Amino acid sequence: MCNQVTIEPLGATLDVAEGQTLLDAALRSGVYIPHACGHGLCGTCKVQVTSGEVDHGAANPFALMDFEREEGKTLACCATALTDVCIEADIEEEPDARVIPVRDFAATVTRIETLTPTIKGLRLKLDQPIDFQAGQYVMVEIPGLGQRRAFSIANAPAEVAETGEIALQVRRVPGGAGTGVLHEQVQVGDALRVTGPYGRFFVRQSAGMPMLFVAGGSGLSSPRSMILDLLAGGCALPITLINGQRSLEELYGHDEFVDLAARHPNFQYVPVLSGEPEDSDWRGARGYAHDAARTLFDGQFAGHKAYLCGPPPMVEATIGTLMQGRLFEEDIYTEKFLSAADADAQRSPLFRRV
Repeated sequence: MCNQVTIEPLGATLDVAEGQTLLDAALRSGVYIPHACGHGLCGTCKVQVTSGEVDHGAANPFALMDFEREEGKTLACCATALTDVCIEADIEEEPDARVIPVRDFAATVTRIETLTPTIKGLRLKLDQPIDFQAGQYVMVEIPGLGQRRAFSIANAPAEVAETGEIALQVRRVPGGAGTGVLHEQVQVGDALRVTGPYGRFFVRQSAGMPMLFVAGGSGLSSPRSMILDLLAGGCALPITLINGQRSLEELYGHDEFVDLAARHPNFQYVPVLSGEPEDSDWRGARGYAHDAARTLFDGQFAGHKAYLCGPPPMVEATIGTLMQGRLFEEDIYTEKFLSAADADAQRSPLFRRV
């Protein structure tokens, strides 16, 4: 049985199948509703139900409180329609956003490489072409768990179109069941199920402003895709990448970015290590990514677009540094790499879209 959901202020009316979440129905029709964790934990996809009835599903009581349910709010990522419904969502117009419906893909693992002691690179051959914007991510179904995990696509759209393969960079989360399977059990030749693309983390190139990318851990994946796409497209705007890692053994992709900086005068690459021993051979910057950004730009960031991707503490610290340097919400875009524990934590108090 099918119900319909009308999404305001767009006025779009979509079919929603029995058991299908409101968010999934919207994304598969190319309608973007802001969301993050996808599991009812963070509250980013909260919408107002103006008519009809929904089942709230597994919404976390802290993400959707009792009084909010009574007021008619629900979380689109886990709510299902019991009748035809109408919802109001916080949808922003984005001139650089492309309308790309979410689709399902069958994938085959073609390569696995160890990038660092905690990060593996996976190459997945898809059964059909995938259209996406650099910076977006896919959901991978974890074999044997019946659960999905989000991973950013680390290669540029042009390479994916040519090879039919997406590159993922998977950090092993301590105690994490999903990343444990991908690190220890998945082998070349295995079949996986992939859904995507998802996300609103992409370059606002029409703004015509210099770009600052700050990455940490496996959060380097999205900026890599975005920067490769920009440079391949002939972008002449200044582009800076600050790559924050703990140590030399965790510093991956370094040679590639050094080479890109040598070949593209508008691209500047700054690696910074926070935990490298003082007596090592490292001669680059030390400390945290946000401190390296402050030093490089002399604490002044106005006139830039900033893209932050990585662990929540790094993202939060960098937001504070950028705002102190006169860069504010409309020019800061983030992609936090959340574990289940991270998603259950409080969202940023600094501004609403983080």
